[in-house]
Amino acid sequence: MSQYGIQSMLKEGHKHLSGLDEAVVKNIEACIQLSTIIRTSLGPNGMNKMVINHLDKLFVTNDGATIVNELEVQHPAAKLLVLAGKAQQEEIGDGANLTISFAGELLSHAGELIRMGLHPSEIISGYTKSIKKVIEILDELVEEGSETMDVRNKEEVVKRMKAPVASKQFGQEDILSSLVADACIQVCPKNPANFNVDNVRVAKFLGGGLHNCTVVRGMALKSDAVGSIKKMQKAKVAVFAGGVDTSATETKGTVLIHNAEQLENYAKTEEAKVEELIKAVADSGAKVIVSGAAVGEMALHFCERYKLMVLKISSKFELRRFCRTVGAVAMLKLCQPNPDDLGYVDSISVEEIAGVRVTIVKNEEGGNSVSTVLLRASTDSILDNLERAVDDGVNTYKAMCRDSRIVPGAAATEIELARRVKEFSFKETGLDQYAIAKFAQSFEMVPKTLAENAGLNSMEIISSLYAEHAAGKTKVGIDLEGGVCKDVSTLQVWDLHVTKLFALKYAADAACTVLRVDQIIMAKPAGGPRRGDQPAGMDED
Repeated sequence: MSQYGIQSMLKEGHKHLSGLDEAVVKNIEACIQLSTIIRTSLGPNGMNKMVINHLDKLFVTNDGATIVNELEVQHPAAKLLVLAGKAQQEEIGDGANLTISFAGELLSHAGELIRMGLHPSEIISGYTKSIKKVIEILDELVEEGSETMDVRNKEEVVKRMKAPVASKQFGQEDILSSLVADACIQVCPKNPANFNVDNVRVAKFLGGGLHNCTVVRGMALKSDAVGSIKKMQKAKVAVFAGGVDTSATETKGTVLIHNAEQLENYAKTEEAKVEELIKAVADSGAKVIVSGAAVGEMALHFCERYKLMVLKISSKFELRRFCRTVGAVAMLKLCQPNPDDLGYVDSISVEEIAGVRVTIVKNEEGGNSVSTVLLRASTDSILDNLERAVDDGVNTYKAMCRDSRIVPGAAATEIELARRVKEFSFKETGLDQYAIAKFAQSFEMVPKTLAENAGLNSMEIISSLYAEHAAGKTKVGIDLEGGVCKDVSTLQVWDLHVTKLFALKYAADAACTVLRVDQIIMAKPAGGPRRGDQPAGMDED
């Protein structure tokens, strides 16, 4: 049977959607669905989502990035929003939720405009003009005196960190942000722009509560020391990546043994060899041996004899971090270490936290390059949520090291942007003024959502916010606890300027990309296992 038109050009089994109704409106609908899922978990009173991924793992969280990562979005247009969210998560580490919900809101307004008869390209030009204007306005809204900031001043840091942490753990942000601020300030290098997020580790332990959380200068390893020596003070450390054991020789040889004495001597030489190696390590001044693989029985025996503490770290990533903490160089085979290769720890001890043996490596004086936040909570999912909150805090710290400018939080910035962009739309002639007005209206999503999630009347709140802002009080936002509008500078709710800037920029880009699509052509899916599926049992590393 011969086919006509586009059918004859493509393989059978393909799908071809074109035109406004089929392609554009369908795309917009898919994106709106995604943003409705994400939107309800925006802000401090955001609802939690229960996501069960394809491996039956359960996530209970209100962290936009996690939800989106685990949802496995299929629809190509909605995937664009997911990518925008991921870009934001990687660039700033916070605000993925805002990005996706705002892009969804922009698209839903674009859908209304398309039904009114506007062409997508006019909407795109309107949106592009608006985002340029928004970037200008954002710069004007920056709080005075916030450009310069001492990143080692805890009060300043906590002030900027509270909002991102509160959006994950409302009501506990004070405890958490002070913990995270401590951890970050400890590992902040001379030039703060080089701050490395990986240097703040999180160790999670069941049991206890938030008030038991502490910050350790150094590392916490979830393992026990191998030998019987559990404590060392001010010791040098030798790190062996290849394991502490007698190694088999490279070549194969046959040994003829004639009588019993030779046999005994043969066994003794092996012992002597191991002892010689361990003695060499002990003579170099090292008191602690860290091994990346198995520790042999005989080697352990001699380590005990020379009073060396032995640790085993099987993950090579952990081993690298350990080397960074103590300033050691990992050696490949067991030999006498150079004095330069040795690291130094102030104290290394095995403690018991909630029934788990934990080796705590402290490095107070020296170049302290890693600090660990020990989190305690009653269930796994709470721990995961705390970890995400800490993550957001640390990422915010990194962002503020690059650019410490802040804008008012609690939807004050958004309402001001909405008001200013609305005014800007009246000055425009041409059809894109409608798009600009809709762009302004999209900002109302933030206060509306914040109010709805907190169970307040969103209409009243938005109108009173507009009234306050029209009177020139640009810092008035929502006080979620009192359910009223207040000046946010008294509430100390600030958002970082970069977070907002990138979130809105990525959202507008994603929305415009979706609107530019006018045809979708999908080939027939190939058989066989899906690409990107990991084989069963594989780990993320």
